Amino acid sequence: MIWFILIAAVALLLVRAHRNTFDVRTEYVSIPLQPSRRLPDPADWEPLSILHLSDLHMENLSVDASDIVARFSSRPIDLIAITGDLLDRHKNIPRAVAFVQTVMRLEPAQGTYVVFGNHDYVLPGPKLALLQSELERIGCRVLVNEHVTVSHRGQQLHIIGVDNFSTGHSRLAESFQNVPSTGARLVLTHDPNVVLHMKDYAYDYLLSGHFHGGQIHWPRPFHLAKMGELPKQNIVKGLHYAAGTPFYISEGLGQTGLNIRLRSRPEITLHTLAGGPFFSPENEAAVSGPLQEASAALALD
Repeated sequence: MIWFILIAAVALLLVRAHRNTFDVRTEYVSIPLQPSRRLPDPADWEPLSILHLSDLHMENLSVDASDIVARFSSRPIDLIAITGDLLDRHKNIPRAVAFVQTVMRLEPAQGTYVVFGNHDYVLPGPKLALLQSELERIGCRVLVNEHVTVSHRGQQLHIIGVDNFSTGHSRLAESFQNVPSTGARLVLTHDPNVVLHMKDYAYDYLLSGHFHGGQIHWPRPFHLAKMGELPKQNIVKGLHYAAGTPFYISEGLGQTGLNIRLRSRPEITLHTLAGGPFFSPENEAAVSGPLQEASAALALD
């Protein structure tokens, strides 16, 4: 009888955990740009809206791209950022490209930008090149240790794509090479542990993913300890600061291994880079909740 109860309890837990993969949470985060040599008067900066998706993991994805479009179709989107781990298997390249293409119906004013993650690097070299070329064919800009500068309402925005840190593909010096000394700097990367090595590289905001918020976050994501210094400090999701500079870790859309989540949900995030304090009722709680001043805790190299 006891075994039956235990088996039933585990089965119910797994059912609930699978249902959680459909329960998408939308987060709204607003970041006021701080004065710097690059932006002496950030009050002149026009707000920039960034739709952030991460860790699509097409093999275990319960979120429909058309639902994302429906959620944000009434909002002007300036930029879509996809921070890695689109898939594991090359057979899913067409599915991943179709998913991204559907999201691009939101017609972001500044385009769609993609960086690769550790799971993307599971693909053989020619297949990864195919994924990149297919994404570029539909109009994405894939950034591999490089940057692109765009004009956002007359102001310079430098989008810096740092390749995946955990697989040894990140090249910070290459990524920041020849980035102009004026304007705002947005960094896109997959593994946020790279912030521990960026004290010599100035930026205004960094977007990442990688940890899935633990995915199975019960009671804490101890299984992430092998994934770098940040998880050891229980920094696996949300908004944090490294040496006073904000960075955000998305819980991602898809899952790895089993298609389940416990105390974690798929996440879509709408970030606003603003020229000063820029809070609204819908995003004030989202900012104050996960906000954690981590600059004192992080031992920067």
